[in-house]
Amino acid sequence: MKDHFAKYISEDKWLLKENKWNKKMQSSRESQFALGNGFIGSRGILEEVPFDARPGTYIAGLYDKTGAQVTELVNLPNPINLRITAGGERLGAGTMDIMEHERVLDMKHGLLTRRTIYQNSHKKRFDYQSMRFVSMRNKHIIAMRVYITPLDEQASFTVGNLLDLSVTNVGFLTEGNKKHFRIEDVSQFDTGEYLAVRTLEKDILVAYGKSMIIEKGSSNRFARHVTTQIKLKKNQTACVTTIFSIFTSYDKNAKKIKPVVKGFLKKSANMGFERILHEHVVSWEKLWQASEIRIKGAPKDEKALHFNLYHLLICGREANGESSIGAKTLSGEGYRGHIFWDAAIFILPFFLYNRPKVAKNMLLYRYNRLDAARRIAESRGFKGAMFPWESADTGEETTPAWAKNFDGSLIHIRTHEMEHHITADVAYAVYHYYVATQDIRFMLKHGFEVIFETARFWASRVEYNSKLKKYEIKHVIGPDEFHEDVDNNAYTNCMARFNLLVGYGMHQKMKRRYPMEYKRLSKKIGLKNSEVVEWKKIVPKIVLNVKRNGLIEQFDGYFRKKKVELKNLKRHPIPPIPKSIKLKDIGKTQLVKQADVVMLLYLLSDNFDLKTKEKNFYYYLKRTVHKSSLSAAVHAAMAVEIGDIDAAYKYFEVAANMDLTLLYGNTSDGMHAASLGVTWQAVIHGFAGIKILNETLSINPRLPDGWKEVSFCLKWQGYNLKIAINHTRLRLQFYSKRRDSLKIKVYNALSRIEANKPYSFIRKRGG
Repeated sequence: MKDHFAKYISEDKWLLKENKWNKKMQSSRESQFALGNGFIGSRGILEEVPFDARPGTYIAGLYDKTGAQVTELVNLPNPINLRITAGGERLGAGTMDIMEHERVLDMKHGLLTRRTIYQNSHKKRFDYQSMRFVSMRNKHIIAMRVYITPLDEQASFTVGNLLDLSVTNVGFLTEGNKKHFRIEDVSQFDTGEYLAVRTLEKDILVAYGKSMIIEKGSSNRFARHVTTQIKLKKNQTACVTTIFSIFTSYDKNAKKIKPVVKGFLKKSANMGFERILHEHVVSWEKLWQASEIRIKGAPKDEKALHFNLYHLLICGREANGESSIGAKTLSGEGYRGHIFWDAAIFILPFFLYNRPKVAKNMLLYRYNRLDAARRIAESRGFKGAMFPWESADTGEETTPAWAKNFDGSLIHIRTHEMEHHITADVAYAVYHYYVATQDIRFMLKHGFEVIFETARFWASRVEYNSKLKKYEIKHVIGPDEFHEDVDNNAYTNCMARFNLLVGYGMHQKMKRRYPMEYKRLSKKIGLKNSEVVEWKKIVPKIVLNVKRNGLIEQFDGYFRKKKVELKNLKRHPIPPIPKSIKLKDIGKTQLVKQADVVMLLYLLSDNFDLKTKEKNFYYYLKRTVHKSSLSAAVHAAMAVEIGDIDAAYKYFEVAANMDLTLLYGNTSDGMHAASLGVTWQAVIHGFAGIKILNETLSINPRLPDGWKEVSFCLKWQGYNLKIAINHTRLRLQFYSKRRDSLKIKVYNALSRIEANKPYSFIRKRGG
């Protein structure tokens, strides 16, 4: 039997395969096999949509609240809803026996292919093959092609693809399933069908166009009815091609959207499937040219890394700052599609060094909601801007009041009340964007304002303790959410210091170099020089509890908590919570949910010496249960810094394979976006040793024993860098049309390199 799609598929290192039918795995596969382009996200459902499938079609930035506890990402009508019957029996999982089955996600080209051999109740077999993709070239297109062949005798087929309006958002707690849209228009035109729905709360129009072409032998025709009849002889094949277009009133004027959709769909149908596919593949090739990481000697690690990077690439959008990247990307409804600190700290760096326009879009999302952040700060009695813990479309706080704990028990959520470090996290991201891109236009229009307003927040958030002669930050939650309402969380305090110090430095720079723009901005936000001087005075007086033995206390009183050390970490790097500890009592212990002090050491690495890093890493490692997906890769990167490459590799393996092995049991809710991003960081900032030190790019790699070489490209200050690293040598080149040079630090030695010349650096023994 002919494999119709073999010619399109990449080599094995790019393929994620499902080699047999496993009903229990399907909800997780739907996330793993998700397709997208940053605008549209589409879960990797089977095309026939079995009754227990969880179809998901999401558009970045499209939220609604109706019937929900808080605003959530809208699950829109599902276009992938193919109905094929043969002799009155439906082809599909659960309706016919599956004799053979394989699905393949081609991560290099964003293609999902499938081959299934069905057998009906009369023991007659049918060969079903499909391929679909969400166009990376044209963000409004989804395309699907299906081949059907009767293998034992002639057969009559009925084929249709109805846009599925029955989809709902998953219900949380007592909500029940929710539908966030109503039907506005259903109609047909000469080359297809049109559907328009409106969201219930925000009244956003979402319009679909669908065109189906049936090919049999040398003839082809548009399917002009809801269903089409096809008669096939034994081993004769029919091809069904469906092209969808999706627009919203965010993109086009609602009054003009119908003719736009119809015209666009007609143009796409005339282009044909092959051309649409070709343009899509070329776009993917360009993405990987900038983003691929090659690992010689470790094909399994390389493929796992491809998987993580693929899922980052399908959720990144270069747009106008009206959307960012949620905790589950656009692959599921976990965390309701909300944006957390993950976006700034764990996801943005990948885009910063590979697709800086996406990073810029993510920061514009925050800037465009700066007024909302100001209102939040004011409502809490603070100055400046305070970003919400969970954000959706408006920038208002969208954290739900209640959620389920790990054991299924109901817990009251307090993160929005106390997890304030997100405000400094956003400022951290803005600062690093500027250093890595030198995008001064962004800073003058947006970035300086964010940094100044967040610094203002911290200056009003600190409390002066006259007894200690120190500033404290009380009643917070750090990254470790096991411990709520604590004082002087080390991570929070140090990030606040960073925010204030950068605020002061950027103020001096703007005032000196860009006086006109500074005058305009300071007038706009009412910023006075005396206020900024105060920021600098506050910084050295913010509490950081470092004991004589070099241990950083995670928060006031942490060392007095019940001591619980985790065992057998070499065998079980992600340890279970000891059975003797009840979840309700975990805050009384020293057990840590995720990297907290270790997170601090990682993000502000140049503030701490090696001995401090080493001592604190091992101390907190014995107490961390990694109940957050972001924790393992942070520990991997930090372990590289202290020279423990074995531990680093162990935690990298955990992170890179997290959604492949279903480690946390909730991949079905969507991919773990933070883990995707920080896995990249474990390789680039960890093993490859890429860091920003004193605003200079520094490279000091330490590779795992099994990796012979790592090679990749980065964007730095407008240049494209090509880097290859092995255990003894680093090769480096950057490209420019001008005779430029770059200051760079390699193996702790400062060098200046010229454009378009290859350089080779050898690691000194013991270096």
